[in-house]
Amino acid sequence: MTDAATDLVLYDVAERVATITLNRPDRLNAWTPQLGLAYHDALARAGADAEVRAIVVTGAGRGFCAGADIGDLDEISPGNHPEIIDDRPHTFVRSIPKPVIAAVNGAAAGMGLMLAAMCDLRFAAEGARLTTAFARRGLVAEHGLSWLLTRLVGPAAALDLLLSGRIVLADEACELGLVNRVAPADAMLDAALDYARELATWSSPTSMAVIKRQVHDDLERDLGAAYAAADVAMVASLDRPDLAEGVASFTERRAPRFPPLEHTA
Repeated sequence: MTDAATDLVLYDVAERVATITLNRPDRLNAWTPQLGLAYHDALARAGADAEVRAIVVTGAGRGFCAGADIGDLDEISPGNHPEIIDDRPHTFVRSIPKPVIAAVNGAAAGMGLMLAAMCDLRFAAEGARLTTAFARRGLVAEHGLSWLLTRLVGPAAALDLLLSGRIVLADEACELGLVNRVAPADAMLDAALDYARELATWSSPTSMAVIKRQVHDDLERDLGAAYAAADVAMVASLDRPDLAEGVASFTERRAPRFPPLEHTA
């Protein structure tokens, strides 16, 4: 990443967990093409780092991501659209072969909600405000959010959230299935990091990569195809050293010493 891009996204690795922090706190981390480029670069960096076994994404300051920067929206007119400076789609996070956890510390609106929904899991701070917002700005469900929400909360709740653009607080979002866990605001990031460290300590990196791929691929498969693909993946897992280490660590009552992720085949 360039120095300018690095300023937009903070990157830190500790205890085999990478923390990626959107860093425009004065704008509630509102999304810009430059921020998106830096974010995807950080994801790629974490995905390629053998030391990293889980990833947490959060926002600096009071917000997670308040959506597209309103200044960019003001400049849009018919035939005049934002310049594309990154050819990686917003689904890029789903291709990272490591669990990615959104730690929603504050407002997540529009693009910000889509960003959180694209992650594998979501923790949210009590009182965090989430909204699709698109219909109230004359826009539509962007970047596959209609597909994502339908699978997370069901079609009726997805339509409610998308058509109304209403604000949903973290507790209701958890009841709907939009977020996995809610924690007090001053403890939420620690809760997400604790969970990520638990994955990094106890779960095989290769197993997590394959399972993540299975879940995302199976969204497009019927049960028979998913069953057949799982059988192939299971046979492959029997030949990996992770199995012997997983059994040994269990019988010896110790943390496993799984090898780092090298491939997901």
